[in-house]
Amino acid sequence: MIREQLTDNNCCAQAQEFKAADYKSDQSVRWCPGCGDHAILNTLHKAMAELGVPPHRIAVISGIGCSSRLPYYMNTYGFHTIHGRAAAIATGFKVANPEMTVWQVSGDGDGLAIGGNHFIHAIRRNVDINMLLFNNKIYGLTKGQYSPTCERGFVSKSSPYGTTEDPFIPAELVFGARGNFFARSIDVDLETSREVMVAAGRHKGTSVVEVLQNCMIFNNGVHNRYADRAVRADRTIHLRHGEKMIFGADSNKALVQDGFLLKAVTIGEDGYTLDDVLVHDAHCTSNFLHQQLAMMDGDSLPLAVGVIRDVDTPTYDESVSEQVREVRTHKGFDSLRSMILAGDTWTVE
Repeated sequence: MIREQLTDNNCCAQAQEFKAADYKSDQSVRWCPGCGDHAILNTLHKAMAELGVPPHRIAVISGIGCSSRLPYYMNTYGFHTIHGRAAAIATGFKVANPEMTVWQVSGDGDGLAIGGNHFIHAIRRNVDINMLLFNNKIYGLTKGQYSPTCERGFVSKSSPYGTTEDPFIPAELVFGARGNFFARSIDVDLETSREVMVAAGRHKGTSVVEVLQNCMIFNNGVHNRYADRAVRADRTIHLRHGEKMIFGADSNKALVQDGFLLKAVTIGEDGYTLDDVLVHDAHCTSNFLHQQLAMMDGDSLPLAVGVIRDVDTPTYDESVSEQVREVRTHKGFDSLRSMILAGDTWTVE
C-alpha cells in the first residue's frame, strides 16, 4: 500500500512545498505542561517542512516511554512499537521500504537500556535512519526510576541512597559503534534543534541526534548548569563545520589544541590569538577530535551542541538492495520460492 501511494502521489509531491502544519496530526498532545518534548515535536515539524519530504514518504517509529508517544502527533506513517525494539523495527522497515524516510524516536531508558544492543548495532550497520534520542536522565513514564544516563550517586525512587553505577554517555556509545553522524541540541534551543534535525535528515546512513530534554515532574532542571539562558553562552559551544570553535557571551572564548587534548582559552590572554583557535571539521573521517568534542561536559570545557560528526559511508540498506540485485542477476532468482528450490530438494512421503 505504501509503494502504491508513493507511485500515485510522487509527481505531485515533488512540486509541492510543505509547512510545519502539514506534518501535524489532529491528536491532542498528551505530555505534561512544560515538558521538553513539546519543543522537540514542534521543531521536528519545522525541520521536516524544511527537508521537504512528503508526509506519505515518512515513517516515525518509537519504542516505549514519554518520548515514544511522538508518532501519534505526526501526520505521517507511524509505529508505536515495544520497549527497546524501535531500532530493530526501523531497520526492517527501511530495508523493506528503501524509498521511505525513517525517523526513530527513543528516550535514554528505551534506547540505551533494554534497547542498547539494537542501538549500537543499527549504528554499526549504518542503516539509513534518523535516531532522535531524548535524554532527560530519568524514567519519566514509569514515574522516576534512574536511567542508564544518570550520574553516579543520583537519588531516585529506584535508588533512594544513590546509584552505584557509572552512566552511559550517548556520544561515547555512538563513536564506539563507529557512528558517522552525531549531533546534540538542548530542548530549549529551538534553532539549534532545527538545524541538527535538518542535517540528520540529509545525512545518508544512521544519524543520531541527542536532545537534552527536561522532565518537569521527575528530574526538573537536570540540564540547567549548561542549558539555563544565563549561563548557556559560556558553558556551551555551537559547532559549525568550517567555522572557528569560539564561544562565550562576548565571543572571546575558544578551543585550542593542548597536546593531544583540548583546552578552553580566552582570546587575547596568555598569548592566544585567533590563529590558535581550532576550526571544526565535521566531515573528517578520523573521529579522534570528534570524540573529544562530544565528551566535553560543560564544566572545565563547554558542552558541544550542533553537528559534531557528519561523514558519508555506504549504508546498510543500499548495500543489501545491491546484493539482492546482484544475486538475482547471477542466479536467475525471481522470487523467494525460486531461491529456496534452487538447491537439492527431496520429497518426504
